[in-house]
Amino acid sequence: MNTNNNHYITIMAGGVGSRFWPSSTEATPKQFLDILGVGKSLLQLTTDRFLKIVPADRILILTNQRYKQQVMDHLPMIPEQNILCEPSRNNTGPCVAYTALRLFAENKDAVFVTAPSDAVIMYVDVFVEKIKQALEHVEKNDGIVTLGIQPTRPDTGYGYIEVDQNASGEVLKVQQFREKPNHETAQSYLDAGNYFWNAGIFIWKASSMIESFRKNAPEIIRILTQDSSKYNTSEEQTYIDQVYPQTPNISVDYAILEKADNVYTIPSDIGWSDLGTWNSLHSYLDKDGNDTVSLGANTHLIDTHRSIIRTDSSKVVVIKGLDNYIVVDEPGGLLIFPKSDEQEIKAVVQSISK
Repeated sequence: MNTNNNHYITIMAGGVGSRFWPSSTEATPKQFLDILGVGKSLLQLTTDRFLKIVPADRILILTNQRYKQQVMDHLPMIPEQNILCEPSRNNTGPCVAYTALRLFAENKDAVFVTAPSDAVIMYVDVFVEKIKQALEHVEKNDGIVTLGIQPTRPDTGYGYIEVDQNASGEVLKVQQFREKPNHETAQSYLDAGNYFWNAGIFIWKASSMIESFRKNAPEIIRILTQDSSKYNTSEEQTYIDQVYPQTPNISVDYAILEKADNVYTIPSDIGWSDLGTWNSLHSYLDKDGNDTVSLGANTHLIDTHRSIIRTDSSKVVVIKGLDNYIVVDEPGGLLIFPKSDEQEIKAVVQSISK
């Protein structure tokens, strides 16, 4: 357990997870689902890992207002005042700025981790050590640190972190963040050897982040600091409800990371998967002899290959002859979709919603 009172964890749990439709819905997003079948939601698993680093009163959950009660139900150990509720979905830029302002009002020396709520990490002990190392590095050296994951395949669903070809050591200077590449570019990154997957896990100092926003995304900080005296008080939520929706919709990657010149990465072999898609879940889970994942007691597969089948229904499901497909049967929807086209699922769900 980390006894340094300046260290905090913030977990972002406000997303919809539409690529996991129909299991993940607007009412119950994937962070609240036991998607792995282990008896705990992804949010609970994420919080359990961080409880090995700081106590519950130094963990903050960033979520949308409509999910506050679900967060409280899943994480009864987290103080209610540590559940920060966004009144609108404005991407991760305003979210991180709000967090930094809140923590700075509580502790001007605060150093905090920002992490997604839906990643899976196999090597928890290694992960804990890497996070502690990052927190200590930022406290002593300032800057921004991210965990860089050694890529194992030319994945087009992740952003990449580029470091110098000749860089060595445990903490490496980031040269550039790269957006999600096509397959050919991803393969070139893998072959080059100086690229890491961007896991979206960042460690930074609250005071430095506020200054970075003033420099690189001044509109966000101007809107959120119209009355800074409200932070860490009983009036904070009312104030945030008023000003937060006015902030621009922008990711922290675009707002800060791609402009900052003090970003570093710690290469980390932690058995990480972001579980952002059905394909990533297929890669993570155990498969049968036909490279197929089957989640459901009453599912009978015949000549079905390279697929993922999930059904929670009580009816018997028989599938024959599928190859490289996603089949998900839920009370609110049925998805039958080629795995190779899964990046289209989000757009399809949005069109259905409209």
